[in-house]
Amino acid sequence: MNVIRQPLTDSDAITLDRGGSQERFISLRRKGPDELSIFDDFPAASGTVVAQMVFGGCRFHDAARARMAGADWPLLWVQGDVCPGTHVAGAQAFVLDGQPVRRVELAGRVVGSSWSDADADYCLLAGLLPGDVAAGRGAQTQACFENIETALQKVGMDFSHVVRTWLYLDDLLSWYDEFNAARTAFFQTRGVFDRLVPASTGIGAKNPAGAALVAGALAIRPKHDGVRIREVVSPLQCSATEYRSSFSRAVEMEFPDHRALLISGTASIAPGGKSLYPDDVVKQIHLTLDVVEAILTSRGMDWPNTTRAVGYFRDIGDLPAFEACCRERGIAPLPLAPAHATVCRADLLFEMELDAIATTA
Repeated sequence: MNVIRQPLTDSDAITLDRGGSQERFISLRRKGPDELSIFDDFPAASGTVVAQMVFGGCRFHDAARARMAGADWPLLWVQGDVCPGTHVAGAQAFVLDGQPVRRVELAGRVVGSSWSDADADYCLLAGLLPGDVAAGRGAQTQACFENIETALQKVGMDFSHVVRTWLYLDDLLSWYDEFNAARTAFFQTRGVFDRLVPASTGIGAKNPAGAALVAGALAIRPKHDGVRIREVVSPLQCSATEYRSSFSRAVEMEFPDHRALLISGTASIAPGGKSLYPDDVVKQIHLTLDVVEAILTSRGMDWPNTTRAVGYFRDIGDLPAFEACCRERGIAPLPLAPAHATVCRADLLFEMELDAIATTA
């Protein structure tokens, strides 16, 4: 497998060339005053958009779809709780070339894509909503996880195959404990704690449908013993389950030709679970980078192995501070999409999620 990197001024494309197929991870940042210019390269000139994630004002949702010729792929669109909705900060997309892609529909909406190769079956879900947006928030959480399950059943998979989730909660700080209780209850009924607990990101953001939350998920079903999926602990942080948050710090997937590392949303949290540096975004960013770097190093990787990342900023004006921190540490510009959103605690100003890949010699 070859990894091809194409860093541009306002976007990054990381391509995994696996012989008969190519997987492209595209990260985009706003180009200028035209909020919709970020969507000019979609649909992709080559390949199929498997799924897309957008961080920006919900007011742009319909116009963006029109600009992308309807965007008939799974789309997860969120506007951060602290975002005024007047801009589109960033977007990401996964494009597959050389492999047939099957769409997954639920309640008349395209919510996922599935595909297969010699090693595994895959399903990437995006934009999953609860059925009744007028129900209580705990009930909507339960329904959202059940809809993940239902969507996976359409491609012969179930929740045991989920390796990662993305969960965006409207007004997160007012009900994060309620959400965690509902997620934990669902995981208990499905036996998740008896096997792999998925990596995850939980962020405060509203969605165009007005639901209490919107979700995404990645599921993988190996075809042979040469594919191994395992939890990766964080050398600098305790398990999130120790403070009643049900996710793994990271998950690694080992294939015959490469290893893929999925690092959950990570913030300035001490080994015992306490938030650190509540009023200093620069110190929070540095600690977050310390934690992510330690996870990468534990798996024989480094920053150049990054294929995609998202930076969640309570104040989007702190993006230059993040870039300065990276320069200070000698980290080359990352394939990162910025998001203006609330992190899961009132005293946290920054969070980061990151994926990385190392080829197998």
